[in-house]
Amino acid sequence: MVQKENSVIFPEINTPRLALIELKASDDVAVFNLFSNHKVVEYYDLEVFSHIEQARSLIDLFQTRHAASLGIRWAIYLKSSGGVIGTCGFNSWSQTMRSAVIGYDLLPDFWGNGYATEAVCAAIQAAFSGGLVCGALNRIQADTVPGNDASETLLRRLGFKEEGLRRESGYWKGAFHDLKCFGLLQSEFTPPIANSP
Repeated sequence: MVQKENSVIFPEINTPRLALIELKASDDVAVFNLFSNHKVVEYYDLEVFSHIEQARSLIDLFQTRHAASLGIRWAIYLKSSGGVIGTCGFNSWSQTMRSAVIGYDLLPDFWGNGYATEAVCAAIQAAFSGGLVCGALNRIQADTVPGNDASETLLRRLGFKEEGLRRESGYWKGAFHDLKCFGLLQSEFTPPIANSP
């Protein structure tokens, strides 16, 4: 864990192939490369990034959210290459309700190798075990836009259950979007035996 003076501890997580670490200002190019990719933001409530300042603002948002104990977003760092290949974390959480909403993204060059599953699984384990400032969670929710089959496959692989469709509950990029709700309870979670694609 990394502790800054007068700040919330930022937990770092290691998996066999990945390190989940804090996003820093020096990661601005990596974050820009991620969110300027049309494939990455196809189902996102973000426009495709067109300048580096957008990446810097997003990193600042993630840091501010964590400093206020409102959520956490890790850089997904690939140990073999030494580079940031995506992000994952909890966009929000409620200590009172012991629940959180998870999100994740990955550069297309790294799709299909099980990296996102490995990262998200590690984040879930930390949340359910009480290893985050929010305390031990009981429920984690994820929302997908219909058509995002890869994301739904990942969620189901980790034990999430589809709970329903919230019609036109999202609005971005000038259009309304249906959102599928997926939920995972701590009592239902069994980490995959192997992090396979």
